[in-house]
Amino acid sequence: MNKKISLIHTANLASVDYAYAARVPSDMELLYMAGACPIDINREVPYVDNYELQAKLCVDNLKQALKDCGATLEDVVYTRVLVASNNRSDLVTAWETIRKEFGERDVPSTLSGVTVLGYENQLVEIEAVAAVKNFTK
Repeated sequence: MNKKISLIHTANLASVDYAYAARVPSDMELLYMAGACPIDINREVPYVDNYELQAKLCVDNLKQALKDCGATLEDVVYTRVLVASNNRSDLVTAWETIRKEFGERDVPSTLSGVTVLGYENQLVEIEAVAAVKNFTK
C-alpha cells in the first residue's frame, strides 16, 4: 500500500465498503485517468451483456494505463464507476467485481447508473485519480 496516502474512514457515518475520503500529501502528483473502458486491443467491446466480465476488463485496462504512468491500483485515491443500467443488481455486480480487484484498497468511490456509455455494447466504465511521488521536487 502507498503509505503516504491516507484513506479516511469514520465511525460517525454508515459503515460502507469504501473510505469516505483520501488525503494526498502535497509532494505527490495526481494522475487523472481517462475512463477505463471494456475494450480489447482491437477496439472491440467483448462480453456483451456481461457486467462482471466487462468490469474485470475495465480494471485490467486501468491497471495497464496506471502502469504506463508508473503507478498501480495501490496509488488510486478515487474512482467513479459508471454502469449502463437502471437495474441496481447490475450496478452491484460491477461494483463487487471491481472492489474484489482492488482487494483491501477501499478507495473513496462513486457508483452511478447511466443510460448509455460511449462504445457500442459498453456496460461499465471506471474513472480514477491516482497519486504518485513527485519526482520534480
